[in-house]
Amino acid sequence: MSEPVADPAAVLDPAALPASGARLLNIANVLTIARLLLVPVFLAALMVGDGHDQTWRIVAWAVFAVASVTDRIDGELARSRNLVTEFGKVADPIADKALTGAALVGLSLLGDLPWWVTVVVLAREVGVTLLRFWVIRHGVIPASRGGKLKTLLQGVAIGLYILPLSGVAASARAWFMAAAVVVTVVTGVDYVARALKLRRTSDRAAMKRARRESRAG
Repeated sequence: MSEPVADPAAVLDPAALPASGARLLNIANVLTIARLLLVPVFLAALMVGDGHDQTWRIVAWAVFAVASVTDRIDGELARSRNLVTEFGKVADPIADKALTGAALVGLSLLGDLPWWVTVVVLAREVGVTLLRFWVIRHGVIPASRGGKLKTLLQGVAIGLYILPLSGVAASARAWFMAAAVVVTVVTGVDYVARALKLRRTSDRAAMKRARRESRAG
């Protein structure tokens, strides 16, 4: 029985693909692990000089940018080279959330980003991750186009906040972050709706209903 996919338009998401027979230690998973290992490196660079050292802020931005790029590369490699593994399907979103969460919390600790922004974004990200595990027996809900836009806006907005900007550029980053928060909330609500629908309409749900009806009959 094939694994149901909630959004046919998002079939290119590796999370929507069945695990292959690829070995655990493949290039896609190595990049995912590298992204996780870069999280403490990023935080260390961000916090140098109480976060006010401009050179180290640029270094932190560079580390964040490299880690973000690996997110796209590992997914493409896993898909194109048939390297999708169960480990990668779980570790990849965790690595993403760890990087985003570290950046948001770090910026809020430094007073550069309001805490309410961090709380809203992280509540959505953690909630979606928990939902992913809640419905995993029913199928996979891959990232939608809105989810991909959310990831892009978050990455750009966080990157701009990490850089030591001033003037118009500093004002512009607030608009990017506002857009990121709006799309984050909207896509989070959409994900909840798709998760509930999948729980009702999956093959597993249908089999459970059939068993209940047979017992009742």
